[in-house]
Amino acid sequence: MAGRSGAGRPSMQALIRRRRQAGFVGRLAELRLFRQNFDVPPEDERHRFLFCVHGPAGVGKTSLVHELRQAARDRGALVAYVDEAADTLPQALTEVAAQFARQGRRLKGVERALAGYRQRAREAMADPGAAGAAGAAGAPGAPSSGSRLAARAGVVGIGMVPLVGPFAAAAVDPDQLAHGADGLRERIGSRLRGAGEGTAGLLLEPERALTPALTDDLASAADAAPWLVLFFDTYERTAPFLDGWLRDLMTTDRYGELPANTVVVLSGQHPLDPHIWDDAGDFAYDVPLSPFTEDEARGLLAAKGVTDEPVVAEVLRLSGRLPVLVSTLAESGPRGPADVSDPSAGAVERFLRWERDPGRRAAALDCALPRRLDEEVVAAALGGDAEAPAAPEVYAWLRTLPFVADRPDGGARYHDVVRAPMLRLRLNSAPQAWSSGHARLADAFAARRRAREEADRGEAGRPWMRPAWRALR
Repeated sequence: MAGRSGAGRPSMQALIRRRRQAGFVGRLAELRLFRQNFDVPPEDERHRFLFCVHGPAGVGKTSLVHELRQAARDRGALVAYVDEAADTLPQALTEVAAQFARQGRRLKGVERALAGYRQRAREAMADPGAAGAAGAAGAPGAPSSGSRLAARAGVVGIGMVPLVGPFAAAAVDPDQLAHGADGLRERIGSRLRGAGEGTAGLLLEPERALTPALTDDLASAADAAPWLVLFFDTYERTAPFLDGWLRDLMTTDRYGELPANTVVVLSGQHPLDPHIWDDAGDFAYDVPLSPFTEDEARGLLAAKGVTDEPVVAEVLRLSGRLPVLVSTLAESGPRGPADVSDPSAGAVERFLRWERDPGRRAAALDCALPRRLDEEVVAAALGGDAEAPAAPEVYAWLRTLPFVADRPDGGARYHDVVRAPMLRLRLNSAPQAWSSGHARLADAFAARRRAREEADRGEAGRPWMRPAWRALR
């Protein structure tokens, strides 16, 4: 029996889960919402088929998802969990099938479809010259859209590209991989020309080959279990290849019918994309996560034995009540405020964990200094460093980050829970850069203020009577 060891003793995994559940604090409203959904039949308009958990890094999304998984298991659900380790649709479905099998329910149709898909991929790349195509990743010129489709097809992720296996692929620059895939796609086309466009199309669009088998298998599984629950964690990484597919799977009959007792849970830094999920309001729950309330943070600290008020106050100050930081600081067992180390470096690493470009990482720290951002403010924050990315490029990139939000009155701003540790890290690790950055920003806003005074010259009243002037001041 799962969770039991020899002589009826609980297994290591069961004991670890028990300890984690005992230490889980907060998010009671979110857990209650999810559990109550199982009490509402799918035919009831109050039932929701999709949950989207979202919030900044470190806010406790994955911890909550683990609790939601256990809640689903407690209701007898068959559960599958997929995260960023699956970087193609074939890999994601491989993981779903493997986890269902471990729960005693094989998805035989999916397994057969995956085996056939891999076999077709092997045959397509049996040409020895394909290795040369993959090795030519450094060829000049822009990668074609076809090359990106080849990468999306999953032939890389399942280890089909010679010289680039499923683990090595994670370290390859996407554009370089796409360059190599151009040549690879040519060879796939030449190999499959005799077999017709259908076979080549299935390789480049794995959803066509694999999803009908998934819906058939899930329909059979739904007869044997009260609920099927699919979790997709770290969704900001997998959404590029899963988002449109999931939307079609849940709302169209393109791939067959999905059983009504299926619930999908997405967990990532972004809310649902309104361009894809524009009409999801009647079947989806939006579950935004914020830092802990003070009561929740104190509850977690108390659960970990941290109750001395000066220590608690220092943890609250340095953590910003971000759950992962509260927990990390509590785990160190501080006996006094001086024992509470600044977690800023670790926090910033979490916020920027997917960004590998050192120039962009440095720019993110520089641009935390101003309270509000636009292209000109970004240029002042960067300081005209010849090695730094161009200000318009940085500003456009920053606005794609989950912790940067557009302001109603124009421009953008960092989320406070992210900005605070970035500021502390900058001040503590590079005090001269901190000072010079603020000096540049002061000069930039002073210039704007003088321009505003000149534009308003002749109008009644003093400059400081106008909100726009005061904001610049």
